[in-house]
Amino acid sequence: MPRFNVYKHPEAIKPLLALADYVKNSGIEQSLIELVLMRASQLNGCAYCLDMHSKDARAAGETEQRLYVLQAWREAPFYSARERAALAWCEAVTRLDPIHGVPDEIYEEARAQFSEEELIDLNMAVILINSWNRIAIPSRAEPGSYKPAKH
Repeated sequence: MPRFNVYKHPEAIKPLLALADYVKNSGIEQSLIELVLMRASQLNGCAYCLDMHSKDARAAGETEQRLYVLQAWREAPFYSARERAALAWCEAVTRLDPIHGVPDEIYEEARAQFSEEELIDLNMAVILINSWNRIAIPSRAEPGSYKPAKH
């Protein structure tokens, strides 16, 4: 049973909605954004966000196969070098090492695939989904009711 509904307090989420709009309109391809949103939500264990973003990803044309094996992306041949760099960045930012932060090798891999502006946009997407996860999990947002927009 949900504990609270943050949408009843729109001023509280206004900054996140603005950030979501920024990320949506960034130069990063939407399919990649959806993979990143899914991966962070897997790491954080957010059922509501996993339900939402799996639906959005499929509506945007993502394959079932790639969604099913996303948790094991390092072992799967289905992801491009750019996607792999984004997923590694997502994991490193979501699970910030308390001593070293994001390792240099992950940064270098990301910079090989993304311009500085794109890396900032990618980082903002990771910040965004981690924030939403930290709303959905403690509020016990109930998965299952989300309907994706038509593409």
